[in-house]
Amino acid sequence: MEGDGDVASNGGPEQAGTSDPAAGIAPGRVRIDQYGLDLGPWLHLAEERSRLACPSFAHISVAPQGATLGAEVSGVDLGTELPDEVVAEIRQALLDYKILVFRDQPITPAQHVAFARRFGDLEIHPFITGNAEHPELVRFEKGVDTGGFENGWHHDVTWREVPSMGAILHAIQVPVTGGDTLFCDMGAAYGGLDGDTKERIDGLFAIHDFMLAFAHQVPDGKQEEFRARYPQARHPVVCTHPETGRKLIFVNCYFTSHIDGMETGEGVELIRHLADQAKVVEYQFRVRWAPDTVVFWDNRSVQHYAASDYYPDIRIMERASIVGTRPA
Repeated sequence: MEGDGDVASNGGPEQAGTSDPAAGIAPGRVRIDQYGLDLGPWLHLAEERSRLACPSFAHISVAPQGATLGAEVSGVDLGTELPDEVVAEIRQALLDYKILVFRDQPITPAQHVAFARRFGDLEIHPFITGNAEHPELVRFEKGVDTGGFENGWHHDVTWREVPSMGAILHAIQVPVTGGDTLFCDMGAAYGGLDGDTKERIDGLFAIHDFMLAFAHQVPDGKQEEFRARYPQARHPVVCTHPETGRKLIFVNCYFTSHIDGMETGEGVELIRHLADQAKVVEYQFRVRWAPDTVVFWDNRSVQHYAASDYYPDIRIMERASIVGTRPA
């Protein structure tokens, strides 16, 4: 039963727990010292959750899903040329909910590209194979011979000097079960940090390097050429969203190699601690795919994790990524 683990009904954890804010514990939570386990509500989510609870849009229907992120959008056909006022509302909904889910959208690759271009210029990924006729679409075709290696929390392409603003992913073929994508609100993750950690990371910069995740895809003898083409990128550890003003954790274990000016071991430990905030379930939203589901996410606001639990089934997706601005 859900109540069996309640610290108020179990003498052991209640006696072992502490709620001392000076110990780095968020308000309203307690710690089981023996295991370093924090329990209780994340009170800092309440304001954002309340703000998003009652959407008001004139041209689209928006149904909130998660506490601070995730909404299903209906009443639009992404295969058509949408009026400017509809695109404007989709853009605002993206800023509010960070992830938008559109169901039953049998779009062609050309329609996918056309919709994505309504929000900005599109990237062409240098390492992942694209659609043969539309190179702006990265194609993820996973199955028996090609495993899914995206099952780690990350923002997309933070190794670029200018990472993606957002991404639009279309499900073409999905497994019968499994293959979900999880998202984490990195603004909520920052908000849950204790004051000492926020003070410690304020003003720090991290180095992001494509070689961490893509070294195995660089042809033999081409390392120096690719390094010259894609040098390491230096981004703030804490970024401010350029449109909403929210502060966000902007490091991940896929692409962040070290903290600039910090001893390697200490920097790796800090990166790991900050990246681990994405694992907090209360900050997450999970998309369960069906054929022709389209998901649009704000790559500045969220990290994502593609569950690799569907072997030997086939999972085919295509993604358009929209050029962003330099993190600050």
